[in-house]
Amino acid sequence: MPNKVILVDKKDKEIGTEFKLKAHKEGKLHRAFSIFVFNSKGELLLQKRSSKKYHSGGLWTNTCCSHPKPGETVMLSAHKRLKEEMGFDCDLTKVFSFIYKVKLDNELTEHEFDHALIGKFDGNPIINTKEAEDFRWVSLDFLKTDIRKNSNKYTYWFKKYYKKVFDTILFR
Repeated sequence: MPNKVILVDKKDKEIGTEFKLKAHKEGKLHRAFSIFVFNSKGELLLQKRSSKKYHSGGLWTNTCCSHPKPGETVMLSAHKRLKEEMGFDCDLTKVFSFIYKVKLDNELTEHEFDHALIGKFDGNPIINTKEAEDFRWVSLDFLKTDIRKNSNKYTYWFKKYYKKVFDTILFR
């Protein structure tokens, strides 16, 4: 059965469900989460999305992203997806939420009420190659430089919000 996403209003109040692909084709606002996992050195774990993904394939992004399924909380879904995609789990803390909308090059639109979650993990993931084709630990300095030089290698949402995540954890 195809996946459904939770449709929400601009205050994250649930207003229904929709098939994931249809929600992306029609640009409907839906609930999502983005996980940013750091190690004890302060480096961020990036994943390179599988080239077979329905959008943004082959691009570098934060540790894990997904959509909670109807009936699931953001946290329950986040822990499940982190384990499914990256092969580990860790404590997660919500740091902020944001809404973004961007047209992608394949006639899809990402329009998400995204919950940014952070965690800490020292080790290397065991990636699910259906979801991610590579990973790396990077410093904020590396990211700033690489995103400036190689912007086209990163997902839209990651480029837009990674600095806010770093600022949030630095000033906690």
